[in-house]
Amino acid sequence: MTMKMLNGRARLLATSAALSLLMMTAPAALAETPKDTLVEAMAFDDIITLDPGEAFEFSAAEMTGNTYDFLIRLDPADTSKVKGDLAESWTVSDDSLTYTFKLKPGLKFASGNPITAEDVAFSFERAVKLDKSPAFILTQFGLNGDNVTEKAKAADELTFVFTVDQPYAPSFVLNCLTATVAAVLDKQLVTEHAKSVTPTDEYKYDTDFGNEWLKTNFAGSGPFKLREWRANELVVLERNDNYNGEKAKLARVIYRHMKESSGQRLALEAGDVDVARNLDPGDLDAIAKNADLAATSAPKTTLYYISLNQKNETLAKPEVREAFKYLVDYDAIGSTLIKGIGEVHQTFLPKGVLGALDENPFEKNVAKAKELLAKAGVPDGFTVTMDVRNTQPVSGIAESFQQTLGEAGVKLEIIPGDGKQTLTKYRARNHDMYIGQWGMDYFDPNSNAETFTSNTDNSDEGKNKTLAWRNAWDVPDLTEKTKAALLEKDSAKRAQMYEELQKAVLETSPFVVIFQQTEVAGYRANLKEFKLGPTFDTNFVWSVSKD
Repeated sequence: MTMKMLNGRARLLATSAALSLLMMTAPAALAETPKDTLVEAMAFDDIITLDPGEAFEFSAAEMTGNTYDFLIRLDPADTSKVKGDLAESWTVSDDSLTYTFKLKPGLKFASGNPITAEDVAFSFERAVKLDKSPAFILTQFGLNGDNVTEKAKAADELTFVFTVDQPYAPSFVLNCLTATVAAVLDKQLVTEHAKSVTPTDEYKYDTDFGNEWLKTNFAGSGPFKLREWRANELVVLERNDNYNGEKAKLARVIYRHMKESSGQRLALEAGDVDVARNLDPGDLDAIAKNADLAATSAPKTTLYYISLNQKNETLAKPEVREAFKYLVDYDAIGSTLIKGIGEVHQTFLPKGVLGALDENPFEKNVAKAKELLAKAGVPDGFTVTMDVRNTQPVSGIAESFQQTLGEAGVKLEIIPGDGKQTLTKYRARNHDMYIGQWGMDYFDPNSNAETFTSNTDNSDEGKNKTLAWRNAWDVPDLTEKTKAALLEKDSAKRAQMYEELQKAVLETSPFVVIFQQTEVAGYRANLKEFKLGPTFDTNFVWSVSKD
């Protein structure tokens, strides 16, 4: 038996031992997680796949951010900037159409294969040709299956050239390349696991580009490798000893799926986990009083919102859309359900982003809502359904909304489900109403402006599946204004354009934006360097260690 096989077996046994320890019932005395392992309690039932070319969920973004490298990344210390990751440097042509990236020499994937510009080009081609949900982040630059090999190509072993179709604001283009869909994959490894298929609506080419394999496997170069994902049970990350930067301080990270805040807090207090990630205000207060625990927080660009599908003829009435914005008890939600974990925010650009409008014009006003419903021809109300992920604070907000709608004569039926169920139905436009989260795919105002204000094809076959599309909101005028903002290079003028778009959405849209998230986490006091980032894919764990 070779030394490589022995080492691999040793790692397998170590990981299995760690998992067995974590799965055992905790004894009466304080439990303790393994010294070389970070264990996080987290609700990650939203994960559908871990393929960066397909994944488009919050939890999957965190896994991708810790396991893959990119050409460039958002700088968590200054979100107005990007910094090199695999790229050593980059230049933008005078006409703002060509972006040239020079890769750092001597880089390796976790597999040991060298990282070259060909791998970057393959990763772009693969994402575009797979044409899954996040592909629009790249295809919006004029890329398609026919031209991607010319528009995103390797000029030599360490030079990648990306050509866009219009002179966009360079900050917009660079920010898009920090999105998880732009992760760089090991071409040789992925190709080995690609399978031949008959072209269908799911796969338009005669290969799946390794998509089936990558749903639960890994082909990256980040500080951690994906070892295992078991849906609604656990995710295991293992240190990548071939990582090109500073090696992770811990051997592995284990995410345990736990949905309830109280269960997470109890596990944290018992020492069964090192971190609790989905705490409600009451459990957060309890942790603050425990000397063995600590808490941290970070404002996120994530918004919680309610949306109204315009396929429903009643919800499509402008007066109904406006009435529902007066039927949210913002004050009560702010002082209870989101206390310490968010703040009331009603515009589609979160605070901290260029052009964000800090205006909250709506408050609970049942009388005003009734007037609007009467104008809409439904003075006695109506019945409607809402799909709700059965986690907090979403469930609590849905129940609060159900109560205030009832005060205006509207009967709301809540349809609960896990993250995968509710998202799948929502993305198929089969809902009446939906309550959920939207996080920025990249740190540029267009990330939210496009999804809330742009719908290029309102048919069920539309390719750009924005939130406006998901809710069948056909807005050609706003779509054109959104496109125009991308070409404005003057930051002040660009910010003004986004302010105007936000005002239009406040007045007319089927979106009831409720609050902006502050992500919180409780953790054992023996952890060092545990931090939350400004986005979910910047919740990095490779710097974490234990006393």
